[in-house]
Amino acid sequence: MYLPSLAIIGGLILLIWSADRFVDGATATARAFGMPQLLIGIVIIGFGTSAPEMIVSALSALNGNPGIALGNAYGSNITNIALILGLTALISPLAVNSQALKQELPMLIFITAISALLIYDNEVSRLDAFVLLFIFFIYMSWSIINGLNNKNDSLAREITEELAEQEEMSLKQALMWLLVGLVLLMTSSQLLVWGAVEFAHYFGVSDLVIGLTIVAVGTSLPELASSLAAAKKDQVDLAVGNIIGSNLFNTLAVVGIAGVISPMQIGPEVFNRDMLVMSVLTVALLIFGLGFGKSKKAGKINRFEGLLFFVCYIVYNLYLFQTAV
Repeated sequence: MYLPSLAIIGGLILLIWSADRFVDGATATARAFGMPQLLIGIVIIGFGTSAPEMIVSALSALNGNPGIALGNAYGSNITNIALILGLTALISPLAVNSQALKQELPMLIFITAISALLIYDNEVSRLDAFVLLFIFFIYMSWSIINGLNNKNDSLAREITEELAEQEEMSLKQALMWLLVGLVLLMTSSQLLVWGAVEFAHYFGVSDLVIGLTIVAVGTSLPELASSLAAAKKDQVDLAVGNIIGSNLFNTLAVVGIAGVISPMQIGPEVFNRDMLVMSVLTVALLIFGLGFGKSKKAGKINRFEGLLFFVCYIVYNLYLFQTAV
């Protein structure tokens, strides 16, 4: 197990580093060609932070490991809400002020429901995948138009502030890091997938469980880093926006791309267990994020709610490994 363990650890480290370089290169390239900062934040950084999930799931589908492909997407969504937002809210309560986020939260519920309906038959067909990608195209178009029409929104201001802090680089440097980041993303993802499959076979657990846990946590580390950094700077809308955007990307683009490459037959536990947990957490995020109820300040994920999320993550993972053996 030495080589697979080394592949997982090395693959995760290289994946995180290369994703960061890819985002930096893509951001600087977009700037050089005059793309507005708000669009860079919505499109470039949105794609960049979800690049690990996209590439890992695409390679898993190509290699005939649908469990890792789907587990990575849904597991990352569970990790994003329960672990990342949970830890972030424990450190610093998250007040959701952005009107854009308050519009995206119900949209996330709607898209999660559609995704649940599509996998109810225990299959992600190529038609299902194209439906998800079509919805993703509509969502991105709406996000761009909405973002450009609401430049004074608190999320838009925080994106602009965050981009202003990034290091300037020449177009040549930007293209170099864009290429290097992309190549290393592909290499590290392949290394991670191979190690995860070998690890699963050695311990007698399914590819799905490994995708839901080790791979999902690894590919979600960029979101963890960016959310914690944003919360530390009091950019709370950006911290929550990172998670909502990532979950929308995972549910639509990550599953859609993997399904187009290779349609997936899945076990009933994906719908009955993983989709159920993901849906409950998403509904909880909507309730906490919009602040329903008269007893609390509207739109604030407090420390107690962050603790609830974190406990849910621990319980879910314990249940996974207990039932996987």
